[in-house]
Amino acid sequence: MKRRNTPAKNTILNLLKNAGNALSQEMIEAEVKGEMDRVTIYRVLNSFCEDGVTHRILSDEGKYYFALCLDCHDHEHHMHDHFHFRCVGCQKVECLEEQVTVQLPQGYRKESISSWVTGYCAACS
Repeated sequence: MKRRNTPAKNTILNLLKNAGNALSQEMIEAEVKGEMDRVTIYRVLNSFCEDGVTHRILSDEGKYYFALCLDCHDHEHHMHDHFHFRCVGCQKVECLEEQVTVQLPQGYRKESISSWVTGYCAACS
């Protein structure tokens, strides 16, 4: 479905591009400082997920982060079976390039893999 391009979408997309790592709704809300409300931010982030612009990451602490889809060729072929790293010092969340593979029993079909590593990033070490 073709969606309208709005100032809110442009702002959030630019924030994600400039961040270079995954952002939570709260992080985006802090950056826009009242320019848009929480509901608008969630709607934009969810539409980005539906359109294959971002992928949603459920962290080990139960919070959602959103990262740009960089290696996805189209909406149907997402490449998100990778580890995610959350720094316990600065709280930065990033996608790691290492692909995760899991051998499933006969008859099972993989939908996605979500794997987390927590620790200290290079800047906080």
